[in-house]
Amino acid sequence: MKLYGSTTSPFVRRIRLLLANTEHEFINLNIFEGEGREILASKNPTLKVPCLEDDGQMIFDSRVIHRYLMEKFDYPTLSWDEENQLTLIDGANDSFVSLFMLKRSGIEASADTLFVRLQKERIESTLTLLDEMVEAGEFDNWTYPSIALFTLIDWVEFRNLHPLNALENLKAFREKHIDRIEITATDPRS
Repeated sequence: MKLYGSTTSPFVRRIRLLLANTEHEFINLNIFEGEGREILASKNPTLKVPCLEDDGQMIFDSRVIHRYLMEKFDYPTLSWDEENQLTLIDGANDSFVSLFMLKRSGIEASADTLFVRLQKERIESTLTLLDEMVEAGEFDNWTYPSIALFTLIDWVEFRNLHPLNALENLKAFREKHIDRIEITATDPRS
């Protein structure tokens, strides 16, 4: 089993955390240029990470990889509430990635442009709800949605994308898990 990705991607990191106790090879790629980009293009026509190669099968996208691993290893099925949690996390994550890529590309997008405004609205409404969900205990167990939430919040902190002011429950959730062995082993700062 081979997992292709980059150490800084929150979507890749969540699969790495899920596979922490499963034998696999992690192939760290520079996904933006050179040989890493060529390898990615040969494995995944969407040119996105993560992608998983297992017994000749290529699996694209973290949600689909998770589903594949659930079936392969007989992990517990997610409830509809957990699926909705992942949708919230993925929505915020996608918006953060979009804004990050604009900045990294040197594109100055005014806060009042439709695209930027929609991303920021999604981020704010989603983070507020996720903060409330953490407070209500919905992420108390270390399950795949909790892993996905952690990787989102830690990536936001790593890239300094949001101050997380008034989101004390999200900050406390991150601090609660920051010293887990699988977290420290996959820290993009290392």
